[in-house]
Amino acid sequence: MKGKIAVYLLSFLSGIGGFLFGYDTGVISGAMRVIVEEKDGILAGLSDTDRDLWHELIVASTVGSAALFALLAGILTQTLGRKLTILAASVVFVAGSVIMGIASSKELLLVGRIVVGSGIGLASMSVPVYISEAAPPDLRGVLTVSYNTLVVFGQFVATLVCGAFVNVDQGWRYMLGLAAVPAGLQFIGFIFMPESPRWLLSKGKVEQARTVLRGIRTEDVETEMKDIQDTVNSNSGTSGTFNMIKRCMTHQPTRRALIIGCSLQVFQQLSGINTLMYYSATVVQMAGIGSAESSIWISAGISFLYFLACFIGIFLVEKLGRRNLLLFSLGGVIISLILIGVGFQLADLNSPVSNPNPDIGCGVYTSCSKCLENKCGFCQSDMSICIYNVSSCAGDWFPDYCPSKPVYSWTIIVGLTSYLVAFAAGMAPIPWTVNSEIYPLWARSFANSVSTGTNWIFNLIISISFLSLTRLLTRYGAFYLYCGLASLAWLLFYLVLPETSGKSLEEMESLFSGNLIVRRKKK
Repeated sequence: MKGKIAVYLLSFLSGIGGFLFGYDTGVISGAMRVIVEEKDGILAGLSDTDRDLWHELIVASTVGSAALFALLAGILTQTLGRKLTILAASVVFVAGSVIMGIASSKELLLVGRIVVGSGIGLASMSVPVYISEAAPPDLRGVLTVSYNTLVVFGQFVATLVCGAFVNVDQGWRYMLGLAAVPAGLQFIGFIFMPESPRWLLSKGKVEQARTVLRGIRTEDVETEMKDIQDTVNSNSGTSGTFNMIKRCMTHQPTRRALIIGCSLQVFQQLSGINTLMYYSATVVQMAGIGSAESSIWISAGISFLYFLACFIGIFLVEKLGRRNLLLFSLGGVIISLILIGVGFQLADLNSPVSNPNPDIGCGVYTSCSKCLENKCGFCQSDMSICIYNVSSCAGDWFPDYCPSKPVYSWTIIVGLTSYLVAFAAGMAPIPWTVNSEIYPLWARSFANSVSTGTNWIFNLIISISFLSLTRLLTRYGAFYLYCGLASLAWLLFYLVLPETSGKSLEEMESLFSGNLIVRRKKK
């Protein structure tokens, strides 16, 4: 196999790391629901406080581990190569999945989640770089965006697997352990894939690089070899972590690229995506749509739509360019967040009234929304009242959401759906795409590890703060905050983000030279 077919194959096999990234971050929500409800399970016997603590630890440990290993991946991809780092990620995914599948205690499950998180960190940094360095300029955008599509596909498959095993005895073991299968397939297939030609040239392995390029190109191999070699020669002498950091900070084009790259990853998270992905079922319930079970299946349907919307990015990334696609995407995100916020605000303003009863603790709250915000439940009957538990309710019991007019609920659902479509089209893939291509070869591993680590750090911050934000700012206030941050991002990237499509990786340095503000050509 030669040319584009070979590039497609290596992109797909390496992209399985993206699928595992999505699956392992998406599956834990359903798995933990089963674990928490098991009477004789690994969390049995704990107090409510300790159970909540372990729940948070098991979920958050993966994100924390991913952030750390995304930073370490820069050293590994630079010293061992892109291929060996991806192979290492496959082994780690298999090990973590097996540990989780056989875990006999909460401590061992925690270890498994940490191990899987390290695999996610390695893959999320190394795979986009590998694809970007192997792809020709006219396919680079499509293939790196496809990587993000596999991440989303992994999240969607996770919802289906959770639904399939939710009623199976200890079904969580299957949910968490099945990730070992695609990880093993990736390891076997990737053994036969080539190393990145640009990494090989950076290590002086000229003939190996030429052989790889001849296998994945149909023309201009020697021209590309010369361009890469010239870049390597002009940037020789940069070695050691301290020298790398120093040069990144003092070399104007690289410093500018790193600031923009990290800003893309920061605002990808600050615009609220993982709030709506990790808590989509919760948001649907907040909107007043049905039971916990129905909210899960509605959120699964929304996840599928999110996956389909990723193909918009694949189709448009080269036609519109990275910059325009990002700005259009952010515009849709801003409008959608306003719609969600308005829906929640109208629902709160028209929240069912609760009859006050100062004699009981929860009875002081005079509306359903205030009731639920303070961890009480709403009992709807002829004399609706806010109470602590269902045993005191003689009517319909609402512990998780308030009954609401359909127009308000569906305003929120439409806003949530349009948000995910708009985000999937551009804001989801473009930060990964741009970061994989804007750094010079000597800084590519280090800079990508920094930007990827930044993404995971802010992922963790946003994920653990959402429920607290809804209590501090109200539900609609949290989404208005995300809207404000997304608007700030639109203005920032309009001013500073240049267009990178159609450029070779060796042309990026000149693109990021000059003024920080992007100047438009006059028509």
